[in-house]
Amino acid sequence: MPVTVLLVDDHPIVRAGLRALFEHRSDVEIVGEAASGEEALVLSAHLHPDVVLCDLRLGAGMDGVQTTAELRAQHPAPAVIILTTFDRDAEILSAIEAGAAGYLLKDVSPETILHSIKEAAAGRIVLAPEMAQRVVAGMRQPRVRLTERELDVLRLLGDGASNREIARTLFVTEATVKTHLVNLFAKLGVESRAKAVASARESGLI
Repeated sequence: MPVTVLLVDDHPIVRAGLRALFEHRSDVEIVGEAASGEEALVLSAHLHPDVVLCDLRLGAGMDGVQTTAELRAQHPAPAVIILTTFDRDAEILSAIEAGAAGYLLKDVSPETILHSIKEAAAGRIVLAPEMAQRVVAGMRQPRVRLTERELDVLRLLGDGASNREIARTLFVTEATVKTHLVNLFAKLGVESRAKAVASARESGLI
């Protein structure tokens, strides 16, 4: 029996390339394609694939980490492999914590993708040795935990919004925004707006 795979990527050309990769193989069968996390959940519930090959960034709506967590909650739950261009520790760790069986970069060889699919279908974790070391190191370090409102402020900071603009967007006072900023700076270990945004982007928070 071939390993059944659901492809999830918001770029049609990427899905077409992956489908072509498996087209003439008898040991792997593409049973469906989804352009969003929401569509992936529906298709997975109907098709029951062994493995879901999922991008990390899926445009508007659910991202790959959220999609992974929801897929892993299904019964039966497919194995999920994240296939992405993003190589930041926070994103790798978030994906593994959500239940992903593997995390691959899109520049890996076709043979690596095929091997990973089979390994994931067999219930094994698929991570390159250097990536596994980074995951272990990340799990040993305390994660920065921000509230939803602090994340809202951080995203607006990243867009270059002033305190007044942030207050207007979030329907709060400027004093409240300043309080959130003080808390953000303390949690991120920085002392300026620019460093807060840089730190958040580096760690995958925004």
